[in-house]
Amino acid sequence: MMVFAALVAGSFSLGRMAAPYIDPMVLNAARFVIGAIVLWGLALTTGGVGRAVFDAPWRYFVLAGLFAIYFVTMFEGLKTAEPVSMAAVFTLNPALTAVFGYILLRQVTTPRMAIAIVIGGVGALWVIFDADLSALVRFEVGRGEAVYFWGCIAHALYSPVLRKLSRGEGAFAFNAGVLSAGAVILIVLSGPKLVQTDWAALPGIVWVTILYVALLATAVTFMCLRYATLRLPSAKVMAYTYIVPSWVILWEVALGHGVPPALILPGVALTALSLLMLLKDEERVAVA
Repeated sequence: MMVFAALVAGSFSLGRMAAPYIDPMVLNAARFVIGAIVLWGLALTTGGVGRAVFDAPWRYFVLAGLFAIYFVTMFEGLKTAEPVSMAAVFTLNPALTAVFGYILLRQVTTPRMAIAIVIGGVGALWVIFDADLSALVRFEVGRGEAVYFWGCIAHALYSPVLRKLSRGEGAFAFNAGVLSAGAVILIVLSGPKLVQTDWAALPGIVWVTILYVALLATAVTFMCLRYATLRLPSAKVMAYTYIVPSWVILWEVALGHGVPPALILPGVALTALSLLMLLKDEERVAVA
């Protein structure tokens, strides 16, 4: 999940740079197609494509629908919101996942996890509202953050739904199925925009972003998420997203975008503290 957090963070910084030049659905249709091709290739070469992979294909469309909503709203939000602020919205996922984990799987959040989620949530709100308490009281949320929040609800649902629908398939093949379903959904929805896009005229940062999100922020993170989901409580899996804002800051510095205002750093520190609280293994979950 630490690898997951680092890779996800990169998609915020790169996505912010690419968002003005391409429609979010078109970008994500391309990334899903590329990711699916790569994972099917890995699944076939490792012998992980058994008959069970093709049982109940509707499962892949359910999961792909959730991730398609998440990714499209993310890139739409990045048109107007800053990467660190978007990453802070992402850290609200553990609280949402804890709710869905209880509803779907009857997973009960331990007191330590609950406290950590609250601390992380406070840190996230501190960043989202730019350390402005008056803005928090008025609940002034930027358009980008508001759009992305709906995507985070879909993302929070993904972990418990995956656990409920998984039937022990190989990671490469299972995730290839999800990406293939996602590609179908987004190709259908993006339709004319996909055809009208002048692919040759797109700036280099768009192609860098597409390849990054397809190979690293999609294919690799899917496998990380699935591996962790089958071994940890859903709320704990998503709790590792609390470290994403810290990774985004490092990405922003590395890309030459500077550091965020000092006033929001305490909020980032709170999200990191919540992660440290969750590193203690309080329960073991059997592999499904």
